[in-house]
Amino acid sequence: MFDRPKVGESAIIVHIDLKSEGQREHLQEFKELAVSAGARIVSTIEGSRDAPDSRYFIGSGKVDEIGKQVEILQAELVLFNHTLTPSQERNLEASLKCRVLDRTGLILDIFAQRARSFEGKLQVELAQLKHLSTRLVRGWTHLERQKGGIGLRGPGETQLETDRRLIGARIKQLNQRLKKYTEQRNLGSRARRRALVPTVSLVGYTNAGKSTLFNKLTGSDAYVADQLFATLDPTLRRLEIQGVGHIVLADTVGFIRHLPHDLVEAFRSTLEETCEANVLLHVIDANDPERDAYIDQVNDVLQQVGAEDIKQIRVYNKIDLTDTPARIDRDEQGMPVRVWVSAQTGEGMDLLQQAVSDFLLLESVQGRLVLGPEQGNIRAAMYQMGAVSSETAGPNGECLIDIHLSKQDFARIQKKFSVELVLDSTKLLDDADDHTMSASNA
Repeated sequence: MFDRPKVGESAIIVHIDLKSEGQREHLQEFKELAVSAGARIVSTIEGSRDAPDSRYFIGSGKVDEIGKQVEILQAELVLFNHTLTPSQERNLEASLKCRVLDRTGLILDIFAQRARSFEGKLQVELAQLKHLSTRLVRGWTHLERQKGGIGLRGPGETQLETDRRLIGARIKQLNQRLKKYTEQRNLGSRARRRALVPTVSLVGYTNAGKSTLFNKLTGSDAYVADQLFATLDPTLRRLEIQGVGHIVLADTVGFIRHLPHDLVEAFRSTLEETCEANVLLHVIDANDPERDAYIDQVNDVLQQVGAEDIKQIRVYNKIDLTDTPARIDRDEQGMPVRVWVSAQTGEGMDLLQQAVSDFLLLESVQGRLVLGPEQGNIRAAMYQMGAVSSETAGPNGECLIDIHLSKQDFARIQKKFSVELVLDSTKLLDDADDHTMSASNA
């Protein structure tokens, strides 16, 4: 959108404490966002209001206070820890005589810096253009009227209309490109399902230690830094899990409180990797006092992308900063629900792999399914999900297929076709029950 200065920009942060719980933001987190974006914070201005002002979001007195600070400190940027409407942003820029950026704009800027893959750059550009399209109104006041006069008559549209048309055309083009990438990713997902390779996806609040955990488990060198949104593009690696075999471990973008809707929409194709996972490893900073609120924020985003039904194992990371020992917490059925680890020291990594193995074994369905000639739609659905490992024909025209899939997918097919499917053998489930008994006896 613009050339970024190499030394960062001097910025004034504005944080208003609103009475509405749904509009409240955390000041320290916003400061970390600003630093991650390359800003140099020169002043922080705080205040409180019952509700935002329609013209400036803040009161006129606070606008004068910020204006004086901008002049004294020669600030180049004013960052609001809130979502501003396009008119509020324009009114503030006109009064303060400097650039004004809200929380959404700042997060978009950070994503623009972090994107490395071609797809990631397309997704960020799409989110930026959607955000910009709402801020074009009266942005070109000197070009609002159609040109007239000899030699000045244009194509019959204002500059604003031209900008909107060009942005709309670019958004359409980006959506088409991203659709192709989504189709390619779906091919990879179907190939993994056909090869019976489970997918485990890391999710969590930004800076919870997902990439460090990913590197520790896979031996990779994904970029790690103590900052928000250090990594953006998803990374997939193959991992050997004892008792299960090969799995695919996916590291996804971190979430944050009030993640901009345009970003969620733009990254929906990337986050579909999460929706296809057999299990989510929800990485949580065990040392963060706000961890319960962050858990809720992550679950909200998962609901937005349609992954709320994927079962989770909560991984409480950074136990080296607490007095908590490494352990696995299980429910009444012996299913692992929480694992306490330290990705930094490696403590509990063996327990995490054991928890993933136990979960995948307990959540798998394997056996032979007998389908009549009239149940070809169920057979086709099994093949589409990559659940069929072999097929033979029965003596009476029935179809005998050996399947291997998750309990969740198995239940989904039964619900879709309104049938109750009974397997001839469930060796894997019997083995899993034995494994559970031995685990409980231990």
